[in-house]
Order: sequence, then structure tokens, then C-alpha cells
Amino acid sequence: MTDKDNPSGGRDDIRVYVARKIVTMNPAQPVATHVAVCDGRILAVGGPEDMRRWTDAAPIETLRDKVLMPGLVEGHCHLMEGAMWDAVYVGYYDRRGPDGRLWEGLKTPTEVLAGLRDAEQRMTDAQKPLLAWGYDPIFFEGTPLVARDIDAVSMTRPIAILHASVHLMNVNTPMLELAGIDGDTDVEGVVIGADGEPTGELQEFAAMFPVYRVIGEGLSIAASESPRAIWNFARVAQLAGVTTATDLVNDLTPSGNANLHEATADPQYPIRIVPAFAPQRCPEGGPQRVIDAREGNTDKLHYGPVKFIVDGSIQGFTARLRWPGYHNGKPNGLWLIAPSQLVETFMPFHATGLQLHIHTNGDEATEVVLDAIETLLQAHPRSDHRHTLQHCQMADIAQLTRAQRLGMCVNFFANHVYYWGDAHYEQTMGPDRANRMDAAEIARRIGLPFALHSDAPITQLNPLFTAWCAAKRETSSGRVLGESLRLPVDDALRAITLGAAFSLGMDHLIGSIEVGKYADFAVLDVDPHEVPVDDLRQMPVWGTVLGGEIFRAPA
Repeated sequence: MTDKDNPSGGRDDIRVYVARKIVTMNPAQPVATHVAVCDGRILAVGGPEDMRRWTDAAPIETLRDKVLMPGLVEGHCHLMEGAMWDAVYVGYYDRRGPDGRLWEGLKTPTEVLAGLRDAEQRMTDAQKPLLAWGYDPIFFEGTPLVARDIDAVSMTRPIAILHASVHLMNVNTPMLELAGIDGDTDVEGVVIGADGEPTGELQEFAAMFPVYRVIGEGLSIAASESPRAIWNFARVAQLAGVTTATDLVNDLTPSGNANLHEATADPQYPIRIVPAFAPQRCPEGGPQRVIDAREGNTDKLHYGPVKFIVDGSIQGFTARLRWPGYHNGKPNGLWLIAPSQLVETFMPFHATGLQLHIHTNGDEATEVVLDAIETLLQAHPRSDHRHTLQHCQMADIAQLTRAQRLGMCVNFFANHVYYWGDAHYEQTMGPDRANRMDAAEIARRIGLPFALHSDAPITQLNPLFTAWCAAKRETSSGRVLGESLRLPVDDALRAITLGAAFSLGMDHLIGSIEVGKYADFAVLDVDPHEVPVDDLRQMPVWGTVLGGEIFRAPA
């Protein structure tokens, strides 16, 4: 072979991987058997003859019997997933931690209190607060745990229990006292009982802030402050076949940025991280804070997105719903940004050319955000802005059509159908709206770019399970919500690869196996396109490839 026949000039740093099948997500070349990698990027895709145009190197046989697909992209999750395991898990559903341990779900308030009591008895430091997470009272009959219930675990140790949604918290009397919350605390979201005293339920961040002020990093969403959390998160993601994941609420602090740079620079760190600045938590610096961080971008660390949260949680009854409101008559939820302030809040970031990711759970929140985006684009037109509605669970076809017209993307919280679909059907939305929730199939039909996500740690980070949720639309009890809105499997898999990449503005780098993109692959034993839909739910992941390097999942 001459140099003319070998454009690489005889380079010896080209590696060729051969697989039983390579599913590329590239419509121009849907399948292949070989992929060549150089400098961490894809050099060639095809068969053995296509590789010989670049190298005479023998193919690496490690993956010969495997199926490769693009590395999975989790477009809405949080590094907090890696930090939560320092606290006690008290969730309703079984959950697997970064060490592979299975934490069994707790099915009654009595089991929750017993779990807390057991954890408290094992603690040796009498002054240390007991922190727990995953609590979800919507699954239990009767009223949620209040301070006096949790006092039964300890009347001296402060206790804080973060809800599964992360939008609410329940604390005991010692924690209320430590945080300085009493009947005179004038903060929206501090629930006051008939006796004029706080019940111990705290709704949304402003109400929870006094607790966070005294517990420090515990239960904090600012997990980039902890190198251990950053590594734990990577283990959870890599086990699920994820090669690129977001931290969709990040303060961009100097220490957090330094930790992210140090971790991702380690050759053994197995994923790429996309942090999104959250001005509501850390308003100092504004757009320039993102621009400065972006200057330090690397192949494995991509700053740029900006995250806003407009309303709360549907199952926590803090999301904002249009008429007729909550099915069980609960009062409407909370505004985390007042509708009258949306344009003013968004404009500096929009005008600077940054991409907005906007949390809207309820359909009223979606409506006011669409109004704001329309006003922004009239005042400051931008092509290909890709502002993304995150969750967008209750949007109807008119709202989704409007989002498409405005050039937006939607990242649907498909896991919600499984975990909370029954609760929404019976308690929050009622049947009509529950049957249309997370309507990715409508987005597909109208040409609205979309992705699917887990919002980990809210639900388990597992994109193949998320794809199953969208394709099957089945709740944990087996009820099907909106059978006509089941997403074809091909489109569900595209949504957790190229669709998620597009919503992050990274589809030129990740999401498909094409020349020039990062050599990131999920390694499976079978092609997920060719198995029964239900097999997606628990499909094992053999490992991943990141930048051409193999990362084997623990057996």
C-alpha cells in the first residue's frame, strides 16, 4: 500500500474495532461492522475494506461479538445522583447505588420511619444531622409525615428528608429549631399548620434554604463541590451505557469548576459532562460567568447551557397547572420565577447567544414560558437557538406545535409515566391529562426536536429504561397511559442518542457513529432495535467506549 492509497500516511495510532453489528444512527449508513478511531474521534465507519483505506492494522477483537450503538446521552440529570448515596435512601421504588448495591423501596410510612430509626441508631456522632432522600408521600394514604412524626425517630438529632422530586423536604422539630424556622418565618413554601406553627414540610428552595444553610453540602444539588460525588455519578452513568451526561443545575463556582476539570482530565473518568449554569441559585456574573467557563471547555467538559426553573413538581403539588387545576382540588402550585419577570430574567442570556433549558412541569408554566420566548425572539431574533423545555409533561398539541414554530426543543421526562403515572391518573391530573403526559409521539409527528431523560437522581439514570417508558407508556401497576402515543422504538432510541445531542447543541460531536465525531459507543450484547420492547426495560450494558478507550462495566 502506498501513501497515496493510505491517506493517513501510515500512522500507527489508528485503532480499528470490529463488532457483530454497529448501529450508527446515521441514516446515510445505518449499520456497519468496523469503526476506525484516531485521536479519540471516528476516522472511518463501514466494513474491512473501508478500514484498509486508512490502515493495515488488524482489528481489535474485544468487541467482535458485541453490538455497538452511539454512546447514550442523558440530556437532563444531575451530578447530585453521585452525592445522594451519602444519605439514607427512603424511596418507594428499589434503587441501585454506584457500588451496585440494591436499596429496597419502602412501601409504607411505617417502613420509612423504621429505616430512619435504624440509620439513626447506627450513627456515632450525636450532633450530626440525619439526612435522607427519596421520600414520596403521594404513594401513601393519609397525610405526609410531619415534624412530630419524625420526632419519634429522635427528639434531639436534627433530621431532614428530601422528597424524590427534590422540590420538597420534611424535617423534624430539632431541625426546624436549628434552621430558625418558626411560626413567624415569612417565606413562601413554609407550610404552617392550624396551630400557627410550621408542620415541617418545606416546599421549594426558598423554604428549604435555611435547612441547607445548616447542613452544608448534605443533600445539596451543588455536587460538583465534591470530587467523590463526581466520580460516583460517572460510575452510575457508565454502568447504564451513558457517555455524555448533563449536570443541569450548576453554580459554576471556582472550586466546583476545578473539581470538574480535574476529574474529567483523568483518563479513567468514563464520561463527558455538560454543566448548566443556574442563575436562580447563583446570580452573580450573569452571562459572562458562562462565557468565562466556556473558555476552559475540553473534549470531556462542555460548559454553555443555562438552566431556569419556572415551577415545581406535579406530584408535590407545586407545579403550575392551567384550568381545571389539580384533579383532587389542591391549590395551584408555586412560581419559582414570576411570569411577569420571565422576559427580563431570560433576555441577558438569550441576547448573549446562550442556550436556555427551562423547567416547566405544569401546562400553565409551559404557556407562560412560550409567551416569554416569543417576546424574546421578537425583540432579539436568533436562528437555531434551540431553547429547550425541560420536562414539559402536561403540554398539549397546541403548545407543542407552538414550541416547534418558535424553534424550540423539548426534553420529555418519560420515566414519569412509569413512576408516577398512576398517581397522576388518580390524584393530580385525572385521566384525560394523564393520558397525554410526556407526549413525545406528538412531537415526533409534528417535527418538534425532542429528547427523553431521567432527571437523576429523581429517577434511576438508565436511558434504555427511559426509551422503554416512552415506547410502552406503562405505569408501575401496568396501566397504559395514552396507547396511541406510544413512541416507535427506533425513535425512542434516537431520542436518547442523537435527539439528546441535538437538544444540547452537540449533535456535531456526539449522538451518532459518524466520521469526525467522538468515538463514544455503548456496548451491548444485542441490538435494542431487534428485541421485544419489554427487553429494553432491563437490558444489560456490557460497557462503553469513550474517545476510543474501552470501559468495561463490572460483572
